[in-house]
Amino acid sequence: MPSVTVKLYSVLYKFLHKRQLQTLSEETHKPDSNSSSNSNPFGVVSRPDESVAAVNPTFSNDGVATKDIHIDPLTSLSLRIFLPDTCLAASPRVRVLNPESGVYGGYGGYSPLNDRNSRKMPVILQFHGGGFVSGSSDSVGNDLFCRRVAKLCDAIVVAVGYRLAPESRYPAAFEDGVKVLHWLGKQANLAECGRSVGNRRGGGGRDVHRWQIVDTFGASAVEPWLAAHADPSRCVLLGVSSGANIANYVARKAVEAGKLLDPVRVVAQVLMYPFFIGSVPTRSEIKLANSYLYDKAMALLAWKLFLPEEEFSLDHPAANPVIPGRGLPLKYTPPTLTVVAEHDWMRDRAIAYSEELRKVNVDAPLLDYHDAVHEFATLDVLLKTPQAQACAEDIAIWVKKYISLRGHEFSY
Repeated sequence: MPSVTVKLYSVLYKFLHKRQLQTLSEETHKPDSNSSSNSNPFGVVSRPDESVAAVNPTFSNDGVATKDIHIDPLTSLSLRIFLPDTCLAASPRVRVLNPESGVYGGYGGYSPLNDRNSRKMPVILQFHGGGFVSGSSDSVGNDLFCRRVAKLCDAIVVAVGYRLAPESRYPAAFEDGVKVLHWLGKQANLAECGRSVGNRRGGGGRDVHRWQIVDTFGASAVEPWLAAHADPSRCVLLGVSSGANIANYVARKAVEAGKLLDPVRVVAQVLMYPFFIGSVPTRSEIKLANSYLYDKAMALLAWKLFLPEEEFSLDHPAANPVIPGRGLPLKYTPPTLTVVAEHDWMRDRAIAYSEELRKVNVDAPLLDYHDAVHEFATLDVLLKTPQAQACAEDIAIWVKKYISLRGHEFSY
């Protein structure tokens, strides 16, 4: 059984989150509210009561530097980039010491000098949980989890701050995930253009700040951390709870796009206790309907806030991926690691999806954690538990099989 601490926190978490869901639902159905029609395309990516972790663009604390960027002028879509200090291993010349501030980079943070000789690292796109209506890429819990993943996987983690419901209903969050994937590809192409311009002007591509390359409309400038260190041909998607639903959608869209996404290649995905549901309840949905932290009644409220009223169905493609005959055949899904918890009512449908993938010869292992609850490895109050640490390590072991330069390579 879960610990007494988990049980007590679950009571508090349910009370606060149910109140939040009810408040959002009431505001949605006010006569003067237009949120039900998705009237706010700009949207919001966090709630006022969310505890936010400050960015730290240096490697001074735990060896992971972070920065926030806003990538879409038409929406609130934003990212938090996590860069581990192992990026410096290949070339010490990329470390720039500011003698006045005593930290790396002239702006008070890490700033790469040479993108040609810098160490290239795989990229992990991470989608936070929160039932599509809460959570953020920069929350305290998500920040700590992404730092852990960046260190263990030796990869750049890009946490996606997608638009939340009900201000931006389906398919806004899913479209944001695909948009970030295309943005990664654009970044790689802009960086290559920058290097080409540097070569023609005799710069040899040594200074990523000297040539400010932008796209046709000036909407995207080269992001220096990614230009210097990102290898988008080794891209992994990692989704937590509702974020797993987004990751699964983005993975399938990446396969559909094929070479149109070059040089981005999604080589694998990790679905952590996905937010799947369906009209026909599974055994765990009946037995554990009132389980810890996030019960089924709360999930139903969240789905009603996320899906447009005219599309609401528990068998919606965003909610239930197990129903056959929808879009891309399952056999084209990238290798998929699924994480489930013993005391999570969503577990059975996630297990069923993993089984369906294995039936069509997709590498789809399942990690089932004993005495664990929903979000046991990502919730801020549980991140320091041995089980949360073990889960992150297990994920890193599997992911490295696909992001290693000498490892397996998934082919579309």
